[in-house]
Amino acid sequence: MRYVDEDAKFFEPASLNEIEEIEAKFNLTLPNELIDFLEETNGAEVRGAGFSSTKYIMELNADFRTDEIFKETYMPLDCLLFIGGSGNGDHFGYSIVNGDIQNKDIYFWNHENDSREWIAPSLEQLFIWWGEGIISV
Repeated sequence: MRYVDEDAKFFEPASLNEIEEIEAKFNLTLPNELIDFLEETNGAEVRGAGFSSTKYIMELNADFRTDEIFKETYMPLDCLLFIGGSGNGDHFGYSIVNGDIQNKDIYFWNHENDSREWIAPSLEQLFIWWGEGIISV
C-alpha cells in the first residue's frame, strides 16, 4: 500500500481464517483489495479514521443488521459492508447489490441524516485521499 501519512498506525496482519470468517458470516466474497489490505494490516488508523480490523468489521456489520434501534432509525444497512469509519460516527463501506459486492467503489454513510454517497473508486484510493487530506467528512 502506498505510503500516505507518517502518523498512520498499522496492525498485525489478519489470518486467512479471520478473513474467511467475514465471508461466511455475511455470505459474501470480499474484494481482492480488501483481502490484500487485511493480509497486510488487520486495521489501520489514518488522520482520525479507522480502517477496520476483521473483528470490528464482523461486530459492526452484525450490529447494524440486527440492532432494533438501527432498524427503526435508518434505512436498511445490510446493503453496505462497512469496513471503516471517519471517527465521528459515520462509516465507509462497499455496496452490496443482489447479495454481492460487485465493484470496488467505496460509499460513505452519514449517521446523522442516513445518506449514502460515493466517496472513492477503491479502498486504496480512499486510503490515499484520506491520508493526503483530499477528502474528509
